Amino acid sequence: MLYVVLFFLLFSLLLYVMLGGADFGAGIVELFASKKNRSHTRDIIYRVIGPVWEANHIWLIIMLVILWVAFPAYFNIMVIYLHIPLTLVLLGITIRGVAFVFRHYDAVIDRSQFWYNWLFRIGSFVTPVFLGLSFSALIGGKIITMEEYAGSSFYDFFINPWFNLFGLLVGLFYAALCAFLAATLLIGESDGMEKSHFSRSSAIFTIMLVVLGFVLLTYGYIYEIKFVRDFIENPIAILCVVLSGILLLPLWKFIRQQRRIASRYMAGIQVILILFAAIVTHFPYFIITADQEISLLDNIAPESTITNLGWMLIIGGTVILPGLFHLMKSFKMIKVLEKP
Repeated sequence: MLYVVLFFLLFSLLLYVMLGGADFGAGIVELFASKKNRSHTRDIIYRVIGPVWEANHIWLIIMLVILWVAFPAYFNIMVIYLHIPLTLVLLGITIRGVAFVFRHYDAVIDRSQFWYNWLFRIGSFVTPVFLGLSFSALIGGKIITMEEYAGSSFYDFFINPWFNLFGLLVGLFYAALCAFLAATLLIGESDGMEKSHFSRSSAIFTIMLVVLGFVLLTYGYIYEIKFVRDFIENPIAILCVVLSGILLLPLWKFIRQQRRIASRYMAGIQVILILFAAIVTHFPYFIITADQEISLLDNIAPESTITNLGWMLIIGGTVILPGLFHLMKSFKMIKVLEKP
């Protein structure tokens, strides 16, 4: 059953990066849109994402529950040493969610609409940045465990692991990925000039993604960040990066041609390749502290707990996945074939 639990953990991670990422990215696209494009961008975002935006955070909840129940040692490190950026993530999710609802349902058109719009846009940008900062802390090699607390300050324990240039690069990379996913999704939900606008946005964020990825790997290699060094030296990870680079050519072609479905498939494949390359580099050692690598499989829950959790995930998956598929298909978030 351990493999079942790991499958649901990684599957939830993939879906949250893609679906939650597109959710955050919609606000980022709106944030960086010109004044003349913001109005139609806002309307399309609400029409497309409004019916399903709450469902996207299911995968974050499932990940946290799995870590809490099955991998308590890993969860313990996250909530202790990363409590500041994770709290800011939750605050960002809450603020953007509230703003998203009130800017649509507030019956009075006044100055409050200005604040709702900007809270949604800023929240959509900073939340994935702090998610990236949190991930960078796990792999950055700067976490100092309490066992070696001598001579360490609050800053060393709880701020320095994530508040650094490497963390900022990872955060900006994920924010760019979110914007890329959202812009590519919105190509298929618009027409005319609006469609051209999202095609340009998708192309721009694709370029930003490539540039930030190159800068991130270069910085990590120069400053000898172990995860990055291992990533560069891993042949499977490099193969995924090369394949992702090759697939940029058909992706840009589909974006330029404003192909609704093909561009989504290519965008999804790009995310899968990037995520797989990151996972295969260090699985199961997803925490790199200042003096050791900690495996996800260290100090896991008892076998009976893993078995019960595995069965609950299987049962829950048979209910949630078809329901989510039906929800997204009903609101045309899922399209299988290209249509004129």
